[in-house]
Amino acid sequence: MHISYKPLWHTLVERNMRKEDLRIAAGLTTNMIANMGKGKNISMETLVRICEALNCGILDVIELEPDDTNL
Repeated sequence: MHISYKPLWHTLVERNMRKEDLRIAAGLTTNMIANMGKGKNISMETLVRICEALNCGILDVIELEPDDTNL
């Protein structure tokens, strides 16, 4: 399983926000935004800051997706 930020990108679209708006509102760095765009993991603290800035739940920010393994 891996973390997907698709719900976050949908939440931003629904709220007519840009990634830059989120960066400023949550006090994130450009590297944090870039890492999320690449699907890399971020800290729980950062996830909480995003949820607080957007006044939303964690499921509005991330979801778990199965890995593409052919077992």
